[in-house]
Amino acid sequence: MTQMQPKRTLAILFGGRSGEHEVSLMSARSILSVLDHTRYTVIEVGITHDGTWLTGPDALTAFEQGQTGRLSPTSLLPDPARPRLVITNNFTNSGHETPALDSIDVDVFFPVLHGTYGEDGTIQGLFELADVAYVGAGVAGSAVGMEKGIFKDVMLANQIPVVNSITVLRSEVDLDIASVVNRAEKLGPYPIFIKPANLGSSVGITKCRSKSDLYEGLLEACRYDRRIIIERGVNHPREIEVSVLGNDTPRVSIPGEIVPGADFYSYEAKYLLNTSELRIPAPLSEAQVTLIQALAVKAFKAIDCSGMARVDFLLDTITGDIFLNEINTIPGFTKISMFPKLWEASGLSYSALIDCLIELGLDRKADRERTSHQFRRDK
Repeated sequence: MTQMQPKRTLAILFGGRSGEHEVSLMSARSILSVLDHTRYTVIEVGITHDGTWLTGPDALTAFEQGQTGRLSPTSLLPDPARPRLVITNNFTNSGHETPALDSIDVDVFFPVLHGTYGEDGTIQGLFELADVAYVGAGVAGSAVGMEKGIFKDVMLANQIPVVNSITVLRSEVDLDIASVVNRAEKLGPYPIFIKPANLGSSVGITKCRSKSDLYEGLLEACRYDRRIIIERGVNHPREIEVSVLGNDTPRVSIPGEIVPGADFYSYEAKYLLNTSELRIPAPLSEAQVTLIQALAVKAFKAIDCSGMARVDFLLDTITGDIFLNEINTIPGFTKISMFPKLWEASGLSYSALIDCLIELGLDRKADRERTSHQFRRDK
């Protein structure tokens, strides 16, 4: 008789201090809906807009409804001797509320935290300090994948084609926005895109067709980040995406194509309007599919990514040129998100995908344990 594997305790983290907070809640809801609860004991941990960690029964529902008052504060200590969630519960003693500490051992953490403080290496640093297993890329892969300017430099160093761009600071915009606009117009003809360097889900992105658009776009992007990417537009682009899965030997899905219902694949087009069309598989030649898949894996390895990524490309319909646009190390998991849809079309179900990601996180932890942190001089 086959012995059943004991249930693993899985902590799902969602919300966060990010403009993508609401998207994170949607992704977490989708993941929870497909998790095999016979295999996992699930702890829901929500992070508020101001960074407070909260947990409790149906924590995600509480966050969705804006009723988090019944939840208990929790934290992960950066102490490898105590790699567990510490929970503060209040109980009444002689008419006074007294805090009581409880703790939960966690086998693996799953950060479903898009954007800042979740996808940029910060929470991954906490996981590393606590020496816990977690899903997704490590500190370096997360940080480089998130920061669009640095990411482009790494791609260029690895001969991976990207669209021409410049990176400016918010302080430069504050000091002399006219000078920044003039530099932007030297990139080429309109349209020109302006993006916060450290955000996803198209938050803060502006497609600019005129000088006045540039002014407005710069001010909008400065709301979300201190580093701003100004990027030459691609005329009549096709938006192609592939999903990557694995650690040292990643595999790649079939490509899909997004046909935006709006002017470009904006936040509204992604999550609110529901007018964009997903074509899976993307209508591409065999040579184009091979090139896109190879570039995706090359980019994944170049930033030392692990676990998962969605890699986005722009295909110039006039010239046929292919540009790698960005890599998302914690891609969307909503019901309309490309990452799980592409794997389903490639033969891996949504629930099996989640199981695979958890195992990859545990494998990565086992590999880290082979690393010595003490110098030993041979006698």
